[in-house]
Amino acid sequence: MDQLPKCDANYVPLTPINFLKRAAKVYGNRHSVVYEGIHFTWQQTYERCLCLADSLRSFDISKNDVVSVLAPNIPALYEMHFAVPMAGGVINAINTRLNPNHVATILRHSEAKVFFVDYQFVQLARQALQILMSSESISSKLVLPSVVLIDDIESPTGAIFGEWEYEQLVRKGNPGHIPFEVQDEWDPIALNYTSGTTSEPKGVVYSHRGVFLGSLGVIIGWEMASEPVYMWSLPMFHCNGWTFAWGIAARGGTNVCLRNTTAKDMYRNIAQHRVTHMCCAPIVFNILLEAKPEERREIASPVQILVGGAPPPASLLEKMKPLGFHVTHSYGLTEVGPALVCEWQAKWNNLPSQDQSKIMARQGINSVALAHMDVKDLNTMISVPRDGKTMGEIVLKGSTVMKGYFKDPKATAKAFKNGWFATGDIGVIHPDGYLEIKDRSKDVIISGGENISSVELESVLYSHPRVLEAAVVAMPHPVWGESPCAFLAIRKNSDGKSNDLKEADIIAYCRKKLPRYMVPKKVEFIPELPKTSTGKIQKFQLRDLARNFVVSETFPSKNTAQVNANTEMQGRQALPSRVASSRL
Repeated sequence: MDQLPKCDANYVPLTPINFLKRAAKVYGNRHSVVYEGIHFTWQQTYERCLCLADSLRSFDISKNDVVSVLAPNIPALYEMHFAVPMAGGVINAINTRLNPNHVATILRHSEAKVFFVDYQFVQLARQALQILMSSESISSKLVLPSVVLIDDIESPTGAIFGEWEYEQLVRKGNPGHIPFEVQDEWDPIALNYTSGTTSEPKGVVYSHRGVFLGSLGVIIGWEMASEPVYMWSLPMFHCNGWTFAWGIAARGGTNVCLRNTTAKDMYRNIAQHRVTHMCCAPIVFNILLEAKPEERREIASPVQILVGGAPPPASLLEKMKPLGFHVTHSYGLTEVGPALVCEWQAKWNNLPSQDQSKIMARQGINSVALAHMDVKDLNTMISVPRDGKTMGEIVLKGSTVMKGYFKDPKATAKAFKNGWFATGDIGVIHPDGYLEIKDRSKDVIISGGENISSVELESVLYSHPRVLEAAVVAMPHPVWGESPCAFLAIRKNSDGKSNDLKEADIIAYCRKKLPRYMVPKKVEFIPELPKTSTGKIQKFQLRDLARNFVVSETFPSKNTAQVNANTEMQGRQALPSRVASSRL
């Protein structure tokens, strides 16, 4: 059997470009992209991508050249996910919420050859390019990218920026263009930059093989049927829309593009196009839940939501059900895309609704495309017991993991140490094999030897009817070393006020639901929690504030402090120990 070789008939490199070719043949007359009054079929989208790929060749785009784009979820950005690799290039979708310095850093580091800019972000792009043209950049002999403006396809503004306009390139291209042929499925297809919540942003490189398998893995895990109507409430710049920028073509679906993810626009498009699927971070739940009556529309049939980016509290999942949304939880990172899905099992159907929501809040199991998932002590590389209590670091292994960090071999080697990708996330494995994240390794609060999961505490805080946003970090404690400090954004009452809820109310609420040692020792109310450009809460800012806080519990004398300490210690000893990885 070893004598049977690979040949053209039995081996073709895996690439998601083939999803588009297949969709054009099988679903040619079905709507591929919808954007307000603009509609394209899959055959039209295929031809537009061929034309754009042909035009990109005039910019001397060749294998591995980076093409950057700064745009919201519009048809052009969707098309570029196919057109750029069809020209042999690597797509780099830039986060539109970054500042000019960050955008300039990405353009410089990626050595982008062409820079596509939506009219809405011309000012941001102009400032970034000015930074690149500084004396420092000129001295490094940096070649500035060619600039292409993307005007609004439905209502052109007439904006002028750069050398070309997007639709001009589509019109001048040849629809008979023969696209770049992928010879090696290990070749790069996308370059994505991490959000930098724990370190400086890094350039993550995806391969054609990884994206092909990752796309199919999440489609299977989510049980997405053919011909879905998918609404783009998740930014395409975020892990290429969790690979759905390619995956929807594999199902012959319809992409409903959104320039803005407002409650009004989301409800309107759901109702108008009978949306069946959407993805988002938990923060979008609040946008939908807090919508004004005039912004809401009746949802005729259930909308499947794949949620990720941050652990959604079970209480928040419970609130989404009555609105007509069915939530599935996914877990991933920029380095691996969507890696885990909380696949639902029929045996859970008869459980009480609240118990179902608790299961849905778990991150789940590895997708069929990811070979291995585990929780280990990184010092010994021994797997933790599957008891739902013992914490360790989440590690992943498989073909959907990134090729590595662009121009950063040291960081790549560190991430792949011991033959696994170390995520930096702390979790547990339940007896049924489902994983539940407990924290980022640096966010675990160590109080008197006990490891407190900020995620677990935040979940309780979110169950309070008045809590809109919650984040828990460590603050100094005179007895325990560290103790939990909660930052909350509060939902206004019927009188439009939020100052009626006091710190003592929150602490009393937590004492009814948590062991004493896990109860926040300080509660700080703020209008809105600080977030990264991808909607993740910036806990480092909150930790800086918490370092200067004083615990709410007072210790008038040494004896009184000892009595209080003894009382809490008794409570701690009465509970099973949660031993985290020694790395913590």
